[in-house]
Amino acid sequence: MDVVEVDGLSLAFRRAGDGPAVVFVHGGAEDSRTWTPQLDALADEFTVIAWDEPGAGGSSDVPAGFGLSDYADSLAGLIRALDISPCTLVGLSWGVTVILELYRRHPGLIRGLVLADGYAGWRGSLGAEEADARLAGLRDQPPGAFDPTLPGLFAGSPPEQFVPLLEAMTADVRRDSMLTALTAMAQADLSDVLDTIRVPTQLVWGALDARSPLSVAREFERRIPGADLAVIPACGHVSNVEAPETFNDIVRFFLRA
Repeated sequence: MDVVEVDGLSLAFRRAGDGPAVVFVHGGAEDSRTWTPQLDALADEFTVIAWDEPGAGGSSDVPAGFGLSDYADSLAGLIRALDISPCTLVGLSWGVTVILELYRRHPGLIRGLVLADGYAGWRGSLGAEEADARLAGLRDQPPGAFDPTLPGLFAGSPPEQFVPLLEAMTADVRRDSMLTALTAMAQADLSDVLDTIRVPTQLVWGALDARSPLSVAREFERRIPGADLAVIPACGHVSNVEAPETFNDIVRFFLRA
């Protein structure tokens, strides 16, 4: 992994390939390893970069008071440090929320968007009651009990070949950092950003996503000008891992266009 310094934080990232730059933004309680199927497949045609957000993987812990705008500014700093703007961003789940805040604050860095199984914040997409309930459930779990590979994330069992990867990420979750990120997602309402997006946008959703249901995808499709929605059958929330070949084909077609 490589590391850059941004605003006093060490940001780790994986980089492979050569060609137009594509930055992958992982979900909550994950790190850049969740994009392994995409980096392996797409590096033949693109420069693929997957970051570890602050508090994840090889990056620094999150400082006190860190919020959504700080995640977005850190990602902007990474893009500027690598001199790859404007670039396409691919986000999953919480990563979509970070990308929307990045678009609000730094739209000139972005060439195109792939938004997968995501939210305009939990408040923005699910409502305050559901957002508060999800956050309370996470806070009530004892240390070491959180398992990001299980409840409602897959339509069936996780693909066998990726179980060791998922278990490794689970073992490395930092509880305080995870709660910082998911608190930011619970409190966020970025629904107003959707109408302002003026770059090509591809939406990718698992048909059986129980965490961000298709109603959220339809709202994104309705509000983002010109957005195209691709729905992957028999697939849950972590569509890039559960159906990597289909996911990669959708992303590759979009990037070529």
